Amino acid sequence: MADQKQLESFIGNSFRSVWALEVLQYLAINPAAKFSPDELITALRISDAVVSQSVENLSAAGLAVVDGKGRVALHEGNGEQQRLVRQAIDLYQKSPDKVRRLIVAQASPGVTAFADAFKLRKD
Repeated sequence: MADQKQLESFIGNSFRSVWALEVLQYLAINPAAKFSPDELITALRISDAVVSQSVENLSAAGLAVVDGKGRVALHEGNGEQQRLVRQAIDLYQKSPDKVRRLIVAQASPGVTAFADAFKLRKD
């Protein structure tokens, strides 16, 4: 099991949006399947732009693969990557706000630092 810091770093560095994590979660539920963008749009009820950006993000992070027909599948990766993916999905299911904050913090560290200055407690 990855420690908390490693998991938070993985989440912050691997996802540019919560939608990318939603897409990854869907792919992880169906690990042997390949999905067209239209299938992801229908299944997740998200826009074409969100699917495109999410798939691009996941591919760049090495978490998804796109075949020659544009179908997307989960990239199995090594054992450590599989554990981190599972733990990220589990944390997102248990504490979605925390995961959202981790993703936003990586995307805009200056804004996050400013907001943290006004927090009364840490999570």
